[in-house]
Amino acid sequence: MYRFLLTPRWLGFHLLVLALIPAFLFLGRWQWGRYEERSAASTLITANLAERPIPLDRIDAAGAAVPEAHRYRPVTATGRYDETHQLLVRRRTQNSQVGYYVVTPLVTSGGAVLVNRGWIPVGTNPDAPEHVPAPPTGEVSVTGRLRPAETEDSTGLRNRPDLPAGQVLLVNTADIGRGLPYRLYGGFVELTAQTPQGGPAPEPVPAPDVGEGGGLNLAYAIQWWLFIGVAVGGWVTLIRREARDLQDEGSDPVEPDGTVQPVRPGSPEANRTT
Repeated sequence: MYRFLLTPRWLGFHLLVLALIPAFLFLGRWQWGRYEERSAASTLITANLAERPIPLDRIDAAGAAVPEAHRYRPVTATGRYDETHQLLVRRRTQNSQVGYYVVTPLVTSGGAVLVNRGWIPVGTNPDAPEHVPAPPTGEVSVTGRLRPAETEDSTGLRNRPDLPAGQVLLVNTADIGRGLPYRLYGGFVELTAQTPQGGPAPEPVPAPDVGEGGGLNLAYAIQWWLFIGVAVGGWVTLIRREARDLQDEGSDPVEPDGTVQPVRPGSPEANRTT
């Protein structure tokens, strides 16, 4: 009855199922890895955001690199803004609108740190905003979230050399520092508070949304693994259905090459059909 399993059509179906099982297993493992990665990042960021601000020079230094363990850690710094070397970071979206981040160096006793003072919308001219609020003058104390320098790999953005003067696509401290008369700290700060506040200011950058910590990836992983059971269950169900149909219809036996062997009178097959 089950010789039909050796026909070309069914052999192709067997191969398809055998190929789907490792594919679904791999996709589930990949989503599980993403879940673990995002959950770890979410836990780290949540914990760092809840910490009390500490002086910047305790976890960063001029020419250094910010470890991932200190990402979004609240820090404080005191110095004077250098508006002459202020930069606009293009293609930054906030409030569902494209605009710029306003990044101004804050010169301190231990070097200078780039401070993302906030976001401003794009103007009628797509290559320039209507107005850039000036930073406070004199000595300023800032508090903000420490961020590692941005790179093409970490942001997915590709740098361009043909931008208008004073504009960049990435807050890459190493690249920006080459054009400054002082050394830069390895990371940059997203401003959350400053004293004195000064006049009109860019709109603050919101805290990162840690989301569900990879919960969606976990659901996808389970989904792919359930597909393995669906594939195997469907394979078994189709085999049983085909065998039952052949038995109910009294079909002629099917040879492995797909041909049908006629039933001879007086044969056991013929007797079963009568």
